[in-house]
Amino acid sequence: MKLYLSILVLFAFLAIAFVFGSQNEQIIELNYIIARSNISVAMAVSIFTFIGFIIGVFAMLSFSISRKIKRFKDKTNAPAQAPHLNS
Repeated sequence: MKLYLSILVLFAFLAIAFVFGSQNEQIIELNYIIARSNISVAMAVSIFTFIGFIIGVFAMLSFSISRKIKRFKDKTNAPAQAPHLNS
């Protein structure tokens, strides 16, 4: 059920993006440090959204990896428990 809901939300976002892209055909000029380009508003929004998504994925992965490393270190540095001797 969760998969179907995720797919539905994804298609809703794609539909909104399609409508946004079809309504924003104005050309803008982007000035980079060493270059300049003329692209549509929809293309600029798409590019910067994709860049933000990639940065978010890298941040999430680095956080997840650091948590796993911390857990592994805590697990290996834990003091060994003395065996219980039944008298």
